[in-house]
Amino acid sequence: MVGKIKIAMGQMLVEAGQLDANLSRACGMIREAAEKGSHIIVLPECMDLGWTHPGAKELAEPIPGKSSEILCQAAKDANIYVVVGLTERLDQRIYNSAIIISNEGEIILTHRKINELSFALDLYTIGDKINIVETEFGRIGLAICADLRPEGDPIGHSLGLMGSRLLLSPSAWAVPADHDNEQNPYGQEWIGPYSEIAKKYQMTVVGVSNVGLVEGGEWDGWKCIGRSVAIGPNGKILAQGNYGEKAEELIIIEVPY
Repeated sequence: MVGKIKIAMGQMLVEAGQLDANLSRACGMIREAAEKGSHIIVLPECMDLGWTHPGAKELAEPIPGKSSEILCQAAKDANIYVVVGLTERLDQRIYNSAIIISNEGEIILTHRKINELSFALDLYTIGDKINIVETEFGRIGLAICADLRPEGDPIGHSLGLMGSRLLLSPSAWAVPADHDNEQNPYGQEWIGPYSEIAKKYQMTVVGVSNVGLVEGGEWDGWKCIGRSVAIGPNGKILAQGNYGEKAEELIIIEVPY
């Protein structure tokens, strides 16, 4: 550990199928995070169209492509690293993907989700690789949402064994529309597995979820509720986002690297 960096958790509203609005909101959060001194911002899973949105079959873009180029320019203009989930078209397949963009506007790592929920496999093809990237902040690993659930355990452990100092995970955490958070508080589903790998490999683990309604798939009508969380190398919570389908916010944390 040689210093500290600021990571912004962009718990943004994702409007299902509204590509232009979502890109505009993401670029606004990128600018705000940079203005507040952040070195990295993490944005949600499928930030462009929303997770499992049926329009992905027509609207998904290649990476690089128009949407990723907009985000690359925003990263370069703001001089900040951007981690973001996008719906990717590759040949005839659709992937639930995430990228890391450097502060110079270059895509330096792409990850395609591996531990996808079974019903979402009608839309997304499963990824077949994991990797890390060397940066000025040390090695960064990239995962997406359920990749870090217990059933996806080997992914997080492998990224830890590969030397990740930061493990960043765009996510879309959703609950049924009638979920009662007072009776059944949301969050331990992620705090438990995050804490285990963070402490074991002495790395910071950050998961950032969107807020807003789910459209498409078996969870149609569910709500994404934020509760983004960051866990430090000691396994303790550094920060946690608010709960609710309207709980859009930008959370900034300071972590060692």
